[in-house]
Amino acid sequence: MEQIPRGSRLADIGSDHALLPVAAVESGAAIKAIAGEVNPGPYDAAVKQVMESGMTEVISVRRGDGLDVLSAGEADVITIAGMGGSLIAAILDRGEDKLAGVNRLILQPNVGEDILRKWLYSHGWVLIEEFILEEDGKIYEVLVAEPAELTNLTNEQVYSERTIAMGVELNLDWLLRMGPWLTKTPNPVFHDKWKAEIEKMNYILQSLSRSDQDSAVGKANEIRSDIEFIQEVLACLPKDKR
Repeated sequence: MEQIPRGSRLADIGSDHALLPVAAVESGAAIKAIAGEVNPGPYDAAVKQVMESGMTEVISVRRGDGLDVLSAGEADVITIAGMGGSLIAAILDRGEDKLAGVNRLILQPNVGEDILRKWLYSHGWVLIEEFILEEDGKIYEVLVAEPAELTNLTNEQVYSERTIAMGVELNLDWLLRMGPWLTKTPNPVFHDKWKAEIEKMNYILQSLSRSDQDSAVGKANEIRSDIEFIQEVLACLPKDKR
């Protein structure tokens, strides 16, 4: 919520029960909002929620797929949460013409954060902030991006390669994968996430070990290299408590 600039015209895509648009208008973060939902059940729930909140004059509930619910220039902030990074990237890609006039994207992918960072990077959006947090046993990342022409930051600055310890260098590929801001101010949740990723990789290694195909051997070596590098990164990065 705090990433929504006060006085915004908000579009929440995949709004479910429209809880975010209602809360944003109630708090003054948004002066008006659009709740977009493609599925009939959540759409009906959103309509009911907005009616019960008495905000039908300022919150429009629309049924449609992705950014189809918008016209260009209707919103200056778009939020998309609770989907995979590849799906969010596909929604943005397919509806890119609707992003005209949008000043900020606030995105919360469940998985595939690197895919979303790559889309933003290659489509002229600069990642100005990112957060990682744990809620109800699940880890979430929030990516906040603005058009390159509206921010003093550049992607070259955000994704500038840097050495965090002797022999441990975070290049563009790893910054896209782990997060340029998250690796600057890593918290315990960040460490937990990547320890869990290592566990997943070890599980894949066990499966690959049962195959003698050249492709499996090559993949296993690649995964071992990734595990070793991630372990080195985690050993070098502090656990800031924020």
